[in-house]
Amino acid sequence: MFISRFTGENFLARGLRNRFDVLFLLTVGMSLLVFAIAIPFFLVDYSSLPLSVGILTGLMWVPMSWLIRHWIGIGHAVARTGLIVAAWYAWPESRFVVIPVVIVAVYAVTIVVLETRWRGLRVA
Repeated sequence: MFISRFTGENFLARGLRNRFDVLFLLTVGMSLLVFAIAIPFFLVDYSSLPLSVGILTGLMWVPMSWLIRHWIGIGHAVARTGLIVAAWYAWPESRFVVIPVVIVAVYAVTIVVLETRWRGLRVA
């Protein structure tokens, strides 16, 4: 939403225009509610925090994919989940560093795809 200011969309300034905007914000809220799972898991095993928060907050991309009628949301959620699980097992002593790097990398790809899509929509 912050980056939209620089792409010309400015999501926050336009207000809620339709039900899909509301649905998007509800999915963001859904992602925040998953802390009810992440916090108890964290209290049992502190190293679970990047795994649980990283995956659970990424679930909002599935309905986002439907909202924008584009594959990138599902791709983001699936790639993020798979890569986080793989990183969690591959680097157990570096989970708090490697998993955030994975998330940032997946977002970088997603932002490029969404920006390319947005520019294509504006030209058409």
